[in-house]
Amino acid sequence: MTTENDNNVGTVGQGDYRYEPLPGWDQLPEGWNYGEVVGAATDSAGNLYAFNRSEHPVIVYSSDGSFVGSWGEGQFERPHGIWITDDDRIWLTDDHGHVIHRYTTDGRREQTLGIAGECSDTGVEDMNYLTLRQPAGPFNLPTNLAVAPDGRLFITDGYGNCRVHRFSADGEYEISWGTPGDGDGEFHLPHGIDVASDGTVFACDRENSRIQLFDADGGFIEAWTDVARPCEVFIDGDDVVYVAELGWHAGLNDQRFDDTGGRVSIFSRSGELLSRFGGGANPYEPGDFAAPHDIWVDGNGDIYTSEVIASAAVPKGLVEADCPTLQKFRRV
Repeated sequence: MTTENDNNVGTVGQGDYRYEPLPGWDQLPEGWNYGEVVGAATDSAGNLYAFNRSEHPVIVYSSDGSFVGSWGEGQFERPHGIWITDDDRIWLTDDHGHVIHRYTTDGRREQTLGIAGECSDTGVEDMNYLTLRQPAGPFNLPTNLAVAPDGRLFITDGYGNCRVHRFSADGEYEISWGTPGDGDGEFHLPHGIDVASDGTVFACDRENSRIQLFDADGGFIEAWTDVARPCEVFIDGDDVVYVAELGWHAGLNDQRFDDTGGRVSIFSRSGELLSRFGGGANPYEPGDFAAPHDIWVDGNGDIYTSEVIASAAVPKGLVEADCPTLQKFRRV
C-alpha cells in the first residue's frame, strides 16, 4: 500500500494529521448490504448517516458504529450526495431524480429543490460531459450541495451540466456560473463543493483534475492542481481542506490512466499539502482506496470516507463487491 506514512505501525498520514483506520467499525445488520456508499456525514450528536445505493438508502450509526436505524426507502432514483447542517438538517442529492431534498434526522422530508424527473436542457448524452452542448439552469443530474457559513446553498450540477448554482438560505434560486471547458471558471464535471469561513467557494472540477476557488458571486480566484480527479471537498472549522480523490485508476471516457489511485489529501487554507494517504495499491487494505467519492470530518477530527466500488467509474476487475465502501479513520 502506497500511503507515504510516518513510521507508525497502524496509522496513515503524516505530521499532525495521522489517523488510525478502523476496519469493521460499521455494524451493518446481518443480511444487509450497501450496494455502495456514495456519501457519509455526521450530525451534532456524532451519529453517522451512510447515504447508499441499497434498498435502505440512509443507514444511521452511532459514533461507535452501532446500528441505529434506516430510512428513505423508495424515495430516491439514485443517491449521490449528502450534507448535514449545524442544526441537523440533512440535504440529500438525487442525481437521476434531478432534485435535492432536505430531511430531518428521523427521515421526514421538509423541502425539495428542483422538480422530480425534470431536467434542464444541456444536450448531454448518457451522463458524458464530453457531449454537453450548453450550460443551463438547475438541474441536470446534480451532484452535491454545501451550506455556506451565512446559510446560502451552493450546488454542483455536474453529471448533466457544467455549473455551480447558488440558492438563498430559504431555497430560492439566485445565480449560476460555469461553462464547458478547462479554462478559468469552466468545468468538466463539477462534482463536489464546500465553502470556507471567509465565503470562498471550493468546487471540485473532477475531470479537469483540479479544485477551483471562487468568490460567492462566481468570480474566479485560483485553481489547485495537486489533486487527482477530486470528487469531494470538506472544510473544517479551522479551514483545513480535506479532499477525496477518485484517482486515475478509475478512468473515465478513456482519458488518462497513471499510477495515482484513490487517495485522501489534506491541505491548509493556503493550499499547502499537510498529509496524504491511500494511492490505490491495495484497495482492500485499511487506509487505502479504490475510488473515494465523499469525505466528512466529525467534531473529533475523525474522517469518514465513502467509495463508489460498483459504479461505471471503476474498471471491471479492479475490485469486487466485498471491497470496503465506507471507512472511518480516528485521528491520532
